[in-house]
Amino acid sequence: MDLELKDKVALVTGSTQGIGRATALRLAQEGACVVLAARGRERLDSVAAEIRAAGGRVAAVQADVARAEDCERLIAETLKAFARLDILVNNAGTSSTGEFESVTDATWQADLDIKLFAAIRLARLAIPHMKQQGGGRIVNITTIGAKQPNARTMPTTVTRAAGLAFTKALSKELAPHNILVNTVCIGTIRAAQHETRAAKMGVPVEEFYATRAKDIPLGRVGRAEEAANAIAFLASGAASFITGTSINLDGGASGVL
Repeated sequence: MDLELKDKVALVTGSTQGIGRATALRLAQEGACVVLAARGRERLDSVAAEIRAAGGRVAAVQADVARAEDCERLIAETLKAFARLDILVNNAGTSSTGEFESVTDATWQADLDIKLFAAIRLARLAIPHMKQQGGGRIVNITTIGAKQPNARTMPTTVTRAAGLAFTKALSKELAPHNILVNTVCIGTIRAAQHETRAAKMGVPVEEFYATRAKDIPLGRVGRAEEAANAIAFLASGAASFITGTSINLDGGASGVL
């Protein structure tokens, strides 16, 4: 299937590892020009080199999207590199969870800044350019916990739930401009944060994943490349009549559509 992504310009935040990296590589494989955004210079350069080695076009911008000024600079650098912006993938953020009474105001604010306000600011900056071009795609990465939160999962489930509401409301506002806004709700995907958690628990990472897989109908955890495929689809011409919706990428784990 031709995803009609050749020569489109895609900005992917949190794009140096996990789902973000896989998404950047997938979009580049489809012929899109990709702008990488993350805080670490070394990993940025590594992923950029990987894309260039495969013949892709890429720009790498070191930025902390929790900071408003970095969001502004990121959009400016995207336009400087490729003169347009067709696709925004708001992926930056990690899982921040704990007992509610132990979560401080600073932790709440940091989670809101990196996951919600980053998406708000980048969308606000990108939309005028998408309108001028006659359309665009915004894909917000959230989690199944936003729909079905468990105990001890704040602030991340609350922030992600806000991301769902943001996606739905924005999709209705931007539909007349052919700017489609959707979200992918992630379940358990192989990622560095799980490797870190397994290490803290003192168990092998494969044992950690095997335990998590028991609650997944497909019997395994997901791969970052599988998430990237869904994101690339929503960013593509093949999804031209899909907006304001969410895809659960969780192996069937969630009880909520």
